[in-house]
Amino acid sequence: MSNSLLEDARKQLDKALEHIEISDDSRERLSMPKSTIITRIPVRMDDGTLKVFQGFRVRFDDSRGPTKGGIRFHPGVTLDEVQSLAFWMTFKCAVLDLPYGGGKGGVTVNPKELSKLELERLSRGYINGVADFIGPDVDIPAPDVYTNSMIMGWMMDQYNIIRRSVQPAVITGKPLSMGGSRGREAATSLGAFFVMRTLLPKMGFKKPEKTRIAIQGFGNAGSILALQLYEAGYKVVAVSDSKGGIYDPKGLDIPVIKKQKEDTQKLQTLYCDMSVCHIDEYQSIDNAQLLELDVDILVPSALENQITEKNAYNIKAKALFEVANGPVDFAGDTILESRGIPVVPDILTNAGGVTVSYFEWVQNRSGLYWTEEDVNERLEQRMVREAGNIWQLASEKKLPLRTAAYVHALSRISESMDARGTKNYYQKRDAD
Repeated sequence: MSNSLLEDARKQLDKALEHIEISDDSRERLSMPKSTIITRIPVRMDDGTLKVFQGFRVRFDDSRGPTKGGIRFHPGVTLDEVQSLAFWMTFKCAVLDLPYGGGKGGVTVNPKELSKLELERLSRGYINGVADFIGPDVDIPAPDVYTNSMIMGWMMDQYNIIRRSVQPAVITGKPLSMGGSRGREAATSLGAFFVMRTLLPKMGFKKPEKTRIAIQGFGNAGSILALQLYEAGYKVVAVSDSKGGIYDPKGLDIPVIKKQKEDTQKLQTLYCDMSVCHIDEYQSIDNAQLLELDVDILVPSALENQITEKNAYNIKAKALFEVANGPVDFAGDTILESRGIPVVPDILTNAGGVTVSYFEWVQNRSGLYWTEEDVNERLEQRMVREAGNIWQLASEKKLPLRTAAYVHALSRISESMDARGTKNYYQKRDAD
């Protein structure tokens, strides 16, 4: 890839700026992250050796409130990736009208190679490195790729040890017993489901039983979304994980597939080491084949840059919903747009997770906790409202849905930035 991931992400912003007037001050503020920390994390391994891992935390913009974003453990984590994810989070929070800016964190590690004790030491070591960079009123982490509620619990506990106080609002996505919110585990997939249920009829897919869907990524978000779509009557014909996928044009039995994968995990580990592609009743395919299936809806729910100029011309789906962050790069997005294939962007589709994280933060700070029904109802209201706003904006201005989402977010971000004063304001005062 010739450009960095962040440079590629900024092209989407530049495209949106052609359709909205914002101040030069706002443009300047959005040109680079507000702050970045790179930390060294020494971890004593179970065999007595010492390994040093590299961790990152980025706060891209806090004009609308403290920054918010997950922490991922993955061997492919780089500073460029974390900065890009923090950039996207800035717009995602604005799209859902959350009082947050965008942040993100990560550690370059393959967590599947660590024992539970090594994973705990790494998690606590990461917080040791960024403790002065985060806080309930500054920057609030959450789970992301290959992190979960247990890891968030370790991290919150370590922060509390450092601060010598109990501050559950410092991290979201925690276990319920440590101040987590009901509904958080399924929030990303449920939010995506609400967006799909809202927009699919507007796209012409009015009959769920005749709408064929392929989902790349059968992790937490992808598997739960597949089950939700299946239970709503949609025909999920293909799913995949990092090792491969399965396909049946007649539709998959998602509850059985999900249970079989869960049952084949080794209970003594935190991460699944089996694959849905081991189920023999269906046709085995790889991830590249899944992306190019002749389906109605494609849902990339794995990692970024899955659809690029190399395969965008081979996409046969009639529409895409991005549940992963940045699964379609700028070149691929341009090709899909030229072919008339709408893409519902990640900053809307997968915003359910950060929305319920916001609910968790509110509950932690107030000390009042909601039922799962309350959480899901509040989530549905926000996702449906903002999906409708973006669809209307795209229709009125004849914009791609991604551009409309960025324009929608920019209007909120720039308003907050301009409230601090702009060049025009100060020039006018000087003239007076």
